[in-house]
Amino acid sequence: MTQTLYMPDISETALATDAGHSSAAWDPQELLQLLAKALPEGVGYFEAHTLRCLWANALLANYNGGTVQSVLGKTMAQVLGDSAWSAVREPLAHQPQHSLISGQCDQPSPCGNLRKSHIQLRAHCDATGSLLGWLVLVHDRTGQWLAERAVQDSEDRLRKFAAATGEAILFHRSGVLMDGNVALQNLTGYTLAQMVGTSVYDLLPQRFQPSIREYARYGGEYLYEAAIRHKDGHEVPVEIVGKTMPEQDASYRIVVLRDITQRKKAQQREAFLQLHDALTQLPNRRHLMDLLDTALAQAQRERTQAAVLYIDLDHFKTVNDSLGHSTGDQLLCEIARRLRATVRDEDIVARLNGDKFVIVLTQLHSRENAAVVADKVILAVCQSVTLDNTPLTLSPSIGIGMYPDDGLEALELLRNADAAMYHAKDSGRANRQFYAPDMAGRATEVLRKERLLRAAITQGDFVLHYQPQLHLHDGSLAGFEALVRWQHPERGLVGPDEFITFAESRGLITPIGRWVLQEACRQLKVWQSQGLAFVPVAVNLSALEFRQRDVAADIAEVLQKSGLEPQYLDIELTESVLMHNASQGLATLHALKALGVGISIDDFGTGYSSLSYLKRYPIDKLKIDRSFVMDTPGSSEDVAIVTAIIQMGRSLQLLTVAEGVETPEQIALMQSLGCDLGQGHGLSLPMDATQTTAWMRMRQRGEQAAWIGAAG
Repeated sequence: MTQTLYMPDISETALATDAGHSSAAWDPQELLQLLAKALPEGVGYFEAHTLRCLWANALLANYNGGTVQSVLGKTMAQVLGDSAWSAVREPLAHQPQHSLISGQCDQPSPCGNLRKSHIQLRAHCDATGSLLGWLVLVHDRTGQWLAERAVQDSEDRLRKFAAATGEAILFHRSGVLMDGNVALQNLTGYTLAQMVGTSVYDLLPQRFQPSIREYARYGGEYLYEAAIRHKDGHEVPVEIVGKTMPEQDASYRIVVLRDITQRKKAQQREAFLQLHDALTQLPNRRHLMDLLDTALAQAQRERTQAAVLYIDLDHFKTVNDSLGHSTGDQLLCEIARRLRATVRDEDIVARLNGDKFVIVLTQLHSRENAAVVADKVILAVCQSVTLDNTPLTLSPSIGIGMYPDDGLEALELLRNADAAMYHAKDSGRANRQFYAPDMAGRATEVLRKERLLRAAITQGDFVLHYQPQLHLHDGSLAGFEALVRWQHPERGLVGPDEFITFAESRGLITPIGRWVLQEACRQLKVWQSQGLAFVPVAVNLSALEFRQRDVAADIAEVLQKSGLEPQYLDIELTESVLMHNASQGLATLHALKALGVGISIDDFGTGYSSLSYLKRYPIDKLKIDRSFVMDTPGSSEDVAIVTAIIQMGRSLQLLTVAEGVETPEQIALMQSLGCDLGQGHGLSLPMDATQTTAWMRMRQRGEQAAWIGAAG
């Protein structure tokens, strides 16, 4: 039987109508249907005693899969479904005339998805209070529930991440810290209980607070650097990024702080090495010239004198060759310490190169002041030192140039002090000499050295030594580096540090470099014919050679004449070589790669500051400079730098070679870091061709372990 919903006569409310408007426009049934459609909730009316549906809108009818027509006459339980009916059945049975009944329920939708609903029953009574029916409202809260659950899941994931990550994470609202993870407590030294409710800006040094307040106020989300003030007072450099997280009541900020202490130390180390000698930590030549310019300007203002002491260690090469580079390096560090201890704090001590040092004395009033200091230096250097149970004694030859008498400019003063130093050597060594104009004979010495070097080129007075490069994972041979020596007619075998730079300055480097290339390729081909060395040989190419020669054409010609396959030749270049005339350099490197020749970057990490060339140039290997290796594993900063270079090389698919590997601990460290190759006295000394041949034959017989142990 069709039932209809009782509606009061709206005309009884004495609704006024405007002239010309019919009261039919206010049909209560149509108005009811309009309201039912507009409501965002399911609405229905049920008779009081039978609880059968007299009227429902589409949302209520569809709630349990019905239609408006199909639900009329059905019971409340049938229309609502089991779960919703269970939520209101008990209060409805016990308090039938309660004005408002509500409940919550979970119920599958007609399509099977879980649905969250809020059910309300409002009693409809007449004027006497008799119950006529129930108005049922069903509010679907599924969307809101899903949104809240998504937010909760997100926050749960965020908190799990915050607990697991090593990066400090904090939450704050309007600058008041709400929460944080364990890493935040480790970073600041405070417990979470001590921080919650306090201002996050109190964790910052004062100089950072204004900018970071602005960053938070405007909802910044970019990365920036600042510092955190630790509980014990020291500052921790951090990298910070924040993000605003909106909420209904008020938004909050999540801030991630990364401790960049090691990165800062590495950057400071890199900046330091740009201006200082990696071994002795003294200013290098570049920094010396800047400091000397400043000192001379001060002397001019104050009308005082200054002195440059040019110091060369007598017979240092003998120590280096007989006891090895490691002992030689220890000796240089000890000499540097003694020089620094001999002079005042305001004076300058620098290392030029090799065994050459410079002292700049400021605020002098006479030449005698400089002489007194020079005599102290001689006494300090001549004191015996014991290294590796070996007592050693060295002496210095010192040349002195005075400002303003011997020069007004830094370079002129240094050059004249250098000339005086050579005069001290000619005067028997272990003494000091002031510069005098008649020491211009130094120019004669330069001409003599040039003549001897030209004769060496003509007569072929050079030899190559070969230093093996080994695979660090198994000790197998990976290649050789060819190292040139000059068989000096007076001084014997002289290393490249003593003549390569001079050869470049006199325009003699090209014939030397071409000879090295030819001899290295010839010798490797001989070894291959003997079944010994099917590995590449590396040849260093100077900046001048790279710019002045048609390198690719020369190498192609040498390979053809020697019969050596291109894959057995590596060309080593420094970073600075690639930065001069970059377009020509790129073309040359591509020409070399087209030949099949390998390309290595020598002394990596000490040259050009930009690394963008690594992705532009066809490079195969990175040779980690020995200055980063020699203090490992004791220096955490150097370990961090070496680790970064190895990881970068792996990411770029470049082989990494550790130079200057001297100790078993360094070998073990490089192995653990995943460095591909190693080179240094800890693996093998440089050897001439005959020694190298014997070394390879011993390895073929399985005697490499004893040989490497002896070499180390």
